[in-house]
Order: sequence, then C-alpha cells, then structure tokens
Amino acid sequence: MNTTTHSATDGSADTAYGDENWDELVGAALLGTERRRGSPEALLGAAAVQTVRRRAGLRPAEAGPRPEPAPRDPRPEPPEAARRRLAQLLAGRAGAGSGSGRRGAAPDLTELLPQWLAAAGQYGYRAPAPLLPALLDVARARSDLRPQALALAGTRGLWLARLNPDWRFALRGGGAGELPDPQDTVGVERLWQEGLFAERVALLGLVRAHEAAAGPRLLETTWSTERAEDRLMFLDSLRVGLSAGDEPFLEAALGDRSRNVRATAAELLSALPASALAGRMAERALACVGPEGVTPPTECDAGMLRDGVVKRPPAGRGERAWWLGQLLESAPLSCWRDRFGGLGPAEIVALPVAEGWAEELHAAWCRAAVRQGDPAWSQALLGSASEPPAAGPATASLAERAQLLSTLGEEERAAWVAEFIRAHGLSEAFQLLGVCVVPWAEALGRAVIEALDCAREAGGYPWSFSGVMGLAERCLDPAEAGRLDALAAEPVEEGGAAAYWSEAFQRLVATLRLRAALHAELTPPH
Repeated sequence: MNTTTHSATDGSADTAYGDENWDELVGAALLGTERRRGSPEALLGAAAVQTVRRRAGLRPAEAGPRPEPAPRDPRPEPPEAARRRLAQLLAGRAGAGSGSGRRGAAPDLTELLPQWLAAAGQYGYRAPAPLLPALLDVARARSDLRPQALALAGTRGLWLARLNPDWRFALRGGGAGELPDPQDTVGVERLWQEGLFAERVALLGLVRAHEAAAGPRLLETTWSTERAEDRLMFLDSLRVGLSAGDEPFLEAALGDRSRNVRATAAELLSALPASALAGRMAERALACVGPEGVTPPTECDAGMLRDGVVKRPPAGRGERAWWLGQLLESAPLSCWRDRFGGLGPAEIVALPVAEGWAEELHAAWCRAAVRQGDPAWSQALLGSASEPPAAGPATASLAERAQLLSTLGEEERAAWVAEFIRAHGLSEAFQLLGVCVVPWAEALGRAVIEALDCAREAGGYPWSFSGVMGLAERCLDPAEAGRLDALAAEPVEEGGAAAYWSEAFQRLVATLRLRAALHAELTPPH
C-alpha cells in the first residue's frame, strides 16, 4: 500500500524537529505545523522522543526527612471476626436490591457502622492499622460519624491525618492528640497556648473533669485574645459539667463584646437555678405572671438586655410577648410554687389562663423545663400520652415534646412513647422514638411491632413508615427477632402490599440478627 504521510517512527521526527528543544516543540504546536516544516505526525513523534528524554534526564531530588513514627496506641485491637466485620462495613456493601428502588430483604450495612463504632468505643478498642485510611475516608464523608471514628482512630489516626491534606479535618474538629496529665501544669499551659482548637477543647474538658474550677481559670488566661467564634465554642463546651462554680466566669461573660457570647452565657446561667441571673429573671417573671393573670413587660430595659434578653422579636411576634417568653424560660421553675399558693407543676399547668396567654406561657415553661432538666415539670407539660397532641396542656409541637421527653428517666420516657404509639399509631411517633434509649425497652419495642403489624393489616405500604422502620432496624432489641419471624414468614402473593411488608420484615429480622452477631464478635474473649 502506498502512502504519502510519514509515520512517527520513519525518522521524520528527527529530520523535521529533531534539533528543537521542548519549548520550541510547544511553540510549533501552538502556531500550527503549516507554518513550520514537517507534518503533524512528525511533531507528535518528536514530542514523544523529547518526553522520554526529559523523564530519563531528571535527576532525583534530595530525599526529605522521614516522618516520625506513629505514636503507640496502648488500646487493644478488636478480635479477628470484628476486624473482618469492620472492613465489610467500611466497604459499604449493602444488601442487593432490585433496580426499582426497593431495598430488598438484606440488611443495609452502612447503617450498622455507627453501632459498630459505638460498641467498639465502649470496649476500649483501637482501629486496626490497615483500616485507618478507610476509616478516615468514612469520617470525611460522614460528619455524623466523625467523633466516634476519630476516637477509634486515636493518636495514630491523627498522625496519619497530618500526612494527607484530605484528612486535615481530623486535626481541626475531631480529635485531640495525647493530652497531658491534668496535674502537669507546664504541659497543660503549653498545649493550651500552642494546641489546635480541637486539642484545646479536649484539654478544657480534661481539666474540668479533674477539678471543676480549673476550667474557668484556664479560660481566663487567654479569654481576651480569643476570637469571638472560639469564645462561643469554649462557652458551649461548659454545658458538660456545668455547676455553680462556673457562675463568676459566666457572669463576667455577660459583658462580652459579642452578642452571641452574651446570649450563651445568659442561657447557661439560667440553667443554674441558684444563680444571680436566675434570681433576677425570677423577680421579673413573678411580676408578670400570677394567679391574678398575665401582664407582660412594657419595655426591655438595660438590665434585661445585659441578662440576655433579645430586644427585637422575630417576624410575626409581638414585642411584649417576645420579652415575656424570654423572662419565663430563664426563671427557675421552683419560683412558681410559692407564687401559686403551694401548687405543684401539674396543678399549675392545669390552671386556666385568661386573655389568650396560655400557649405563650406553657411554651416558655417547656423551654425552661428542658433547659433546667426538670422531669416533674416535663411530665406536667407533656400530660397524658393517650390524649390527642392538640389537647395537651403545653403544645402540639412534637419537637418540643421530644425535648421534654429527653429530661425524663429512661423507663418513663419509653413508657410514655409506648402509650403514645398505642393511642395514635406511628404516623407522628418518629421524633419521639428518636429520644428513646437504644436498645428500646421491651414494652416500647412491642408497641412499635404491633403498630407496624396493624399498618400492614390496614393495607398500606411499608414505605409510608420507612423512617420508623429504619429506626426499628437500628434500635429494637435484637432479642425481638424471634417475635418478628412469624410476620416475616407469612405467605403472600407477589406484587401486592403484603409482599412488600414481608420483605421489609425479613430485612428487619436479618438486621437484628446481624446486630446480635456484631456485638458478639466485639465481646472480648475471656
């Protein structure tokens, strides 16, 4: 076959462009071969030759210093079976479903990773070294898993994160390196002055746990030089272990130049019923509310502003109602017994309120009960779980009810939600179930299973309850798997709602049994 073109191997590259350097070849490519001798094929051939020459002629750079070895992590690794399970969960291999969007009957492994991490943390394990990269990748992708994942990764994970820019998030917000002994004043001072923000937050918690008064003392050494956003985060960390010993520091923070810092300090002080701020708020609130009725404040004075009352209301709220709500939520709930002649919380909440102030009054008391963690007031404001939500003494808001439930003991919380489900079904129970302790108590688990069975018998489809079903997979006691076997095994005709329910129950049973196996694998050998 005859051809008029040159190949890149026929020597034309050397004859047409062979004497030119890389920059000249680039210029020829930009200007076009029609303005230079030789064909496009010859130019490409010459570029290939020059590329090989350039690579072969590179001189190796001087080797950089080796990184320091990773610090030793004294915690044990999980047993072999648990390590294999973690590798499987990190790979995210979920049960195969059809292309129609159905989840299928196999468990979703990605939803079990949080439980594996939590259980491993309880046993005090460290992450297996070969799985650290995958664990850091998961922590990067799922912020909800970062605290547990970084705790499992430990000091070796932080060491590795310093070598890869993709994992630098671990240095900013997730974990702290080895902390000094709280009695090592030199080490504490050095880390407080030079450490990363996450390390400083962890250090603050460490010294507070060792000596409550040491936390505010440490904050005072650098408070005036901290950024406003850091001051806010440090204040927020004081919620854990908040005590009367923090009051002087928080009282001083009421004069901070940042409005958000002032508001947070006021909120924390109002959570201390014996604080001076709580006393000032009680005096103002008692002047507004009593057996004779409700008289909201007529102005927001300088004292109220300093104590954290926000003057400008949000859109749609009246000023006086807005100010009143802030006073009530910050006043100690204990002040109302004497104001209402010795009545208890349930009796006070049941009193009629004139002039349409009942909703405002009860909603503010709800916020106070949550802030002060008062279970008696929470029970009173929740009322009976069997009553319709709109008929409750406080509010029909399920979000606020969930917050009130969080102040109750584990058994009382589970019993109230179980009664709510038996009375109203599952359609409004999702938020309430989310605050119940895992695994769910037996009575609560049975109420959920019975409600799911009722929904199946009513002819609905399981995806109408996908949120509750997902919670059940994560929160039901694995011992309930046997109770669900009958529901999963009921014969059904393919294509109808019953078939989808059977598949959903099969997946629920398989997930519960997998959770039981997961915990068994993590149990340390004797």
